[in-house]
Amino acid sequence: MNYRQIAEGYSVSSQITPEEVAEIKAAGFKSVICNRPDNEDPGQPSADTIRTAVEAAGLAFRHIPVISGQLTQANVEEQAAALEELEGPVFAYCRSGTRCTNLYAGAQQLKGL
Repeated sequence: MNYRQIAEGYSVSSQITPEEVAEIKAAGFKSVICNRPDNEDPGQPSADTIRTAVEAAGLAFRHIPVISGQLTQANVEEQAAALEELEGPVFAYCRSGTRCTNLYAGAQQLKGL
């Protein structure tokens, strides 16, 4: 599994599997955010499948689905709220990591950073 650190306490990745959750925990992450809608691609694990694995590992989980190319202000606000509430470091994933990165940038703008 490959992930990119976008900022201190926030990294992004493409789609993960339940089997990769142990690696995420071992890397020190405390929370996982899924920014991918269910059924975006055939065969992708559902958010609930990942949630079950994440919570079984003792990590927090949040599902903030964003349709590719259709990022909204509400999505940014929900991501910003999650980043305020969740313990870090936070691991976020979508299809490629781009939506997660854009959401983070938008959340930082909301904070005036």
